[in-house]
Amino acid sequence: MDQNFENVPDRKNKYVEAFCASWVTYTLIAVNIIVFLVLEIMGDTENAEFMYLHGASYPRAIYEDGEYWRFFTAAFLHFGFEHLFNNMIGLGCAGHFLEEALGHGKYLVLYLLAAVGSNFVSYEQMCHSNEYAVSAGASGAIFAVIGGLLWVVIRHKGKYESLTTRGMFFMIALCLYYGISTAGVDNWSHLGGLVIGFILSIILYRPRRKVIDLDTEYPYT
Repeated sequence: MDQNFENVPDRKNKYVEAFCASWVTYTLIAVNIIVFLVLEIMGDTENAEFMYLHGASYPRAIYEDGEYWRFFTAAFLHFGFEHLFNNMIGLGCAGHFLEEALGHGKYLVLYLLAAVGSNFVSYEQMCHSNEYAVSAGASGAIFAVIGGLLWVVIRHKGKYESLTTRGMFFMIALCLYYGISTAGVDNWSHLGGLVIGFILSIILYRPRRKVIDLDTEYPYT
């Protein structure tokens, strides 16, 4: 039986295009998963001492021993599978929107700066309250992605692709409520990331100019 393949969509090309459009997001997800799997093989990712020994943030290690690199490494560590899963779902859902809006380079800059910045905010709060805890996770950077998206939506007068201002505020409120109502969540990191992402998006985001084909829009008659 003859079959015409001319009108059959090329699924492979669609997958390639989707990956190319959000390759930084997918790479970040892959890095987080790989780090988690390696640590899980080595020991117990739900053990605070084990996570501290492998790069989680802890105030005394930072201000007493000068281990400032923990602000960075802590953003790629997770306490157990559920912690990793929730964060990667959030990054996957929000990341591709902001990566498309900012471009790969600016998106990566925002993510990494917010990862360090949100951990610094958490560190400062712990030092101020004298309540020290081992902390880790990508959620501060993910909140920064959400904060960055909020500015993009606002910049587009309340609607960007399928996102709206009302929807963004509802999502932010829901995420913050979950953090506040759940024990062991670093809410200062979340708030810090949200604000940092919003500010960085104001600095980095430039709407693309629409190119008008005059022959198409205003044809000669």
